[in-house]
Amino acid sequence: MDKPQKVILTCMCQICYGDNILILHKVNNSYTGVTFPGGHIEEGESLTDAVVREVHEETGLTIKNPVMCGIYDWIQDDGTRYFVFLYRANEFTGALHSSNEGEVEWIKKSDFLCQPLAHGMEAVFEIINNEQISECFFEIATMKETIR
Repeated sequence: MDKPQKVILTCMCQICYGDNILILHKVNNSYTGVTFPGGHIEEGESLTDAVVREVHEETGLTIKNPVMCGIYDWIQDDGTRYFVFLYRANEFTGALHSSNEGEVEWIKKSDFLCQPLAHGMEAVFEIINNEQISECFFEIATMKETIR
């Protein structure tokens, strides 16, 4: 019998304000480039609570009524499977500020794909903004993304 697969749960949220979206210029050793706020889901935490907490930690904003839009997932070379639960939020309160995760700024939604994006963010953007798509599975060995 195969042993259970190690799974890492994470979340990410596109925050909208009119025609603008909030981006994060992520700066760390493992994942750099323009992304949306998000991070790991803590033990015993609901998915929605995690995305609200992560957005607040990274931006100072408290999102309300986040909507789950889909999943981006892949399997690392060591067999660990990562799931990123993707959200969109149009309601928030608070004062915007950057964090040690990177600088945040509002940009026109139409300008997003022109940014120096972190790996996979084209697919993440498509999942969040297209109701006909709900998942992207990334195959590391072939560098292929399967969007459904």
